[in-house]
Amino acid sequence: MREIEAVSVGERSGLTYACIVPGWAAELESLELASHPTADPHDLYDADAFDQLARDFSEGCFAGFDGDELVAMGVGIRCNFDLANPIHTIADIVPDDHGGSGHVQEGRWYYGTSIATRLAYRRRGIGAELYELRKQVCGDLGLAGIVAGGVIPGYADHKATMTADEYIAEVRAGRLYDRTLSFQIENGFSAVCGLPNYITDPATESWAALIVWHNPELRGDAT
Repeated sequence: MREIEAVSVGERSGLTYACIVPGWAAELESLELASHPTADPHDLYDADAFDQLARDFSEGCFAGFDGDELVAMGVGIRCNFDLANPIHTIADIVPDDHGGSGHVQEGRWYYGTSIATRLAYRRRGIGAELYELRKQVCGDLGLAGIVAGGVIPGYADHKATMTADEYIAEVRAGRLYDRTLSFQIENGFSAVCGLPNYITDPATESWAALIVWHNPELRGDAT
């Protein structure tokens, strides 16, 4: 049996969640690749980067287990993010040479770099459970909130007829449904704007949506 130091058990999913450790790096890479099949692997964490991430910010990164099997993850880093200048790419956050995790020890924001679930385990509430763990990290560490570049898989069906920002606005208003962005909005995130060339992904012409969750325990503006 694999030794897992549990931090929580999912009420709906039944998964056991634990902070990641370097020894799981290869499994995390495999899960990342399987969950983002149309993305350029160069833009994703590899095993070496997961190893470094586990050393830099294990307390902010979680893996979900069904017994001994690693089936889900929600990982991120601390960073300093300027909401007044939000346009960025994943390479601005995580070094594109895979030379490190991108973690900033005293960063004021939690930046969600990846969330992934094996196909057979989807629609079991795992994503919401991972978001709750991330929000708890923000509360424990006094962080301003969570930011991320969220994938917008539904845009692939609309890119010929509307811009990414128009698509995001339609999803925000509830007139269109996106299986990822709509779920994030339901979990308390604001869909702010489109991020061009965020991650190389021909399916969505490399667009993502900037999503933001503000830590309600803090008062005043945080940058």
